Amino acid sequence: MSPRDQIRKGSTDFVVLSLLVKRPMYGYEISQQLGQRSGGYFEMKEGLLYPALHHMQEKGWLTTEWRKVEGRRRKYYALTKMGLEVLDQQAAEWKTFLEKLDGLLQANDVWTG
Repeated sequence: MSPRDQIRKGSTDFVVLSLLVKRPMYGYEISQQLGQRSGGYFEMKEGLLYPALHHMQEKGWLTTEWRKVEGRRRKYYALTKMGLEVLDQQAAEWKTFLEKLDGLLQANDVWTG
């Protein structure tokens, strides 16, 4: 697995939860938004996205609701209170991680970011 794939896999829950903080979305929409908002970096295929959504639902972070839109039934995913708390915790952890990584790389002249 490439470093890029490892980073994306390790951030799957966080990026999905962060999208759902604004409003509920259905699976394909989540996939499209991740790709669009990240310039394709977080492109997520069904084989990764749906197991992640089911996992987060089982943990109580997401709830689902079937809606009929434009004549089609779609399963919408929404954050629960617990999901919002997890998102807040993960956001704090990611912020710390990025700050520490940036400091390390700058101290070693690896990164001028």
